[in-house]
Amino acid sequence: MQSMTLEQLRATASAGGVVGVTLKGEGSGFFMEIATRSGQNAFLVKARSTEPRRFGSANSALTVLRDIGIAVAQLDATNWDPDQKEVTQNRDNRAQAMRQAHEAAAYNQWLAAEIQEAIDDPRPSVPHNEVMARMDARIARHKAAGAKRA
Repeated sequence: MQSMTLEQLRATASAGGVVGVTLKGEGSGFFMEIATRSGQNAFLVKARSTEPRRFGSANSALTVLRDIGIAVAQLDATNWDPDQKEVTQNRDNRAQAMRQAHEAAAYNQWLAAEIQEAIDDPRPSVPHNEVMARMDARIARHKAAGAKRA
């Protein structure tokens, strides 16, 4: 079975190359099978993928067909189960992205509070050179202690 993107379907339909379209129910979603004049059937796929494009409802698939100019379609609900909840990779990816966004927002909030606390601190600021000298001395002490143990 061949694959066809939405743009390819649009071009094929406008050239009169589409004989028919069947919406095939699979799980809780629908896929489009396109019959062409060449006799080769094709599935509608995502724009930059070979993965079949899944529609959450027959209504959304019919809206796409109408926008392309295809007014007649068949429906095959043999394997359609509206109660089946599918966890798709996209849903997993979206959930992961949301978790990361929440973590980033929490971190930004914590960091902003830390910065504000430093700004509000009434103690005098320590010059950069003095801080670096203290850190260099501290690092040297730790290296010397590590060398004694080895």
